[in-house]
Amino acid sequence: MARTPRAPWSKANPRKRAGKASTRLTPAEKAAAKARARRAGRRYPNLVDNMRVAATKAAKTKTSGRKRAAKSKTGKGASKTASRRTSAVRKTAKSGRKSAR
Repeated sequence: MARTPRAPWSKANPRKRAGKASTRLTPAEKAAAKARARRAGRRYPNLVDNMRVAATKAAKTKTSGRKRAAKSKTGKGASKTASRRTSAVRKTAKSGRKSAR
């Protein structure tokens, strides 16, 4: 049988366990957490509101490895490979036309 997940306020902070410093919410993120709490009928944001805002912040900053690798190639990595692909397609199309004659 599956274990029920523990509440976030009863778990240890994973960043503290890893020896990393906690990141602070920006004033805009604090305002978003407070607005979320107000919509739920609470006067002040709780841990869950803060965690939700922090999770959206983390999701915005994360990029996949492929995107990062393409950006690191002087910003032209993706367009260069696309032009190579199209030229290769053109070459195969030309060679196909010659053999069809």
